[in-house]
Amino acid sequence: MDDLLERLRAGLPAEALITDPDVTASYGRDMASFCDAGSPAVVVLPRTVEQVQHVMRTATALRVPVVPQGARTGLSGAANASDGCIVLSLTKMDRILEINPVDRIAVVEPGVVNAVLSRAVNEHGLYYPPDPSSWEMCTIGGNIGTASGGLCCVKYGVTAEYVLGLTVVLADGRLLTTGRRTAKGVAGYDLTRLFVGSEGSLGIVVEAVLALKPQPPAQLVLAAEFPSAASACDAVCAIMERGHTPSLLEIMDRTTVRAVNKLANMGLPETTEALLLCAFDTPDPAADLTAVAALCEAAGASEVVPADTAAESELLLHARRLSLTALETVKSATMIDDVCVPRSKLGEMIDGTAAIAHKYDLTIGVCAHAGDGNTHPVVCFDHLDPDESRRARESFDEIMALGLELGGTITGEHGVGVLKKEWLARELGPVGLELQRGIRRTFDPLGILNPGKLF
Repeated sequence: MDDLLERLRAGLPAEALITDPDVTASYGRDMASFCDAGSPAVVVLPRTVEQVQHVMRTATALRVPVVPQGARTGLSGAANASDGCIVLSLTKMDRILEINPVDRIAVVEPGVVNAVLSRAVNEHGLYYPPDPSSWEMCTIGGNIGTASGGLCCVKYGVTAEYVLGLTVVLADGRLLTTGRRTAKGVAGYDLTRLFVGSEGSLGIVVEAVLALKPQPPAQLVLAAEFPSAASACDAVCAIMERGHTPSLLEIMDRTTVRAVNKLANMGLPETTEALLLCAFDTPDPAADLTAVAALCEAAGASEVVPADTAAESELLLHARRLSLTALETVKSATMIDDVCVPRSKLGEMIDGTAAIAHKYDLTIGVCAHAGDGNTHPVVCFDHLDPDESRRARESFDEIMALGLELGGTITGEHGVGVLKKEWLARELGPVGLELQRGIRRTFDPLGILNPGKLF
């Protein structure tokens, strides 16, 4: 420990090191339940690339594990500390280095908060689409590490589609540049995509080149109330089958609607079994909403309410963004899943989750990015009740099994971390797992980068 601190101090300013155990303990974990976390030896908050390189060279020399972190808003335990590790918090590397309206790119450090970047590029008439629910807190580095998504994925895609290039500090301290600043580029293997979603297991991202889009018109939102999740999902399938391109297509089940109402007095219809939100940011969103309203009614919607103004639309979107926060108030703890299934199987996924909730006598609310089949079943439980905690964990596993049975994946945007290691192995199979472990060893032969995560 003394040797580690002495070597770190040789290349870092005093304010970059935290050794007080009471403070380092606060960096121990992200927001995931049921994920083990250890006690870090030290927390380092670098401000420069050279400082990150110094940390990695020191870690390599002493064989000390390093756990990179952003804002720790993750939901899989990917940022959880291991005993005796260096926690490398990148939140102080928070500069927007460049916004280029001609090339439509932004160059940023990993600690830039998603919402800060979004607002900065808006001032140039540009748009950075990925918008996780935690966008006011989460960092771009964390978004890249977990390949996060958001509400607008149905039209604009996920983080991976906006990362053009990266600067990465490797395990031994070497600096690697991947990708490009250009609109096109196919030189060599796509190492950039390899780092996106790698959860800090291959290297430390210290700079990113991000693609931007022209800022779209303000979107208008429609809310449709359905008597069942199945009928709401029928509407989703009809919307997509008819070739519509909504900027947002979200579902909230009855449990979620009631939780949001209780938390924020939103006045959402509590008689509904499923509330569908659909938005368009096209030049004539009202016409698109009229067409979608007809499809919703044909699928069995009991009421369809299109917003007339951007303010009304934002109110509906605020209700959706409150979903996870509201469900967290139902019980003392939550487990938040993010199983993604084909759109055509969305109704089966939601109904199957309701059956699992009944089987285990638990409250499980579901909100979903319906347009891309990414469901977020939220298991609510009393963490002080051992039996209820056991049932929560078993129900969580059963939900993931259901997703795989329906042809889906165990994670659409939250990542694997500690929480889903066993399930990643099941999804990949033995050959896929062997190859991925081999890739990891190539980048990190000593196994010091975020050990215990993924596999």
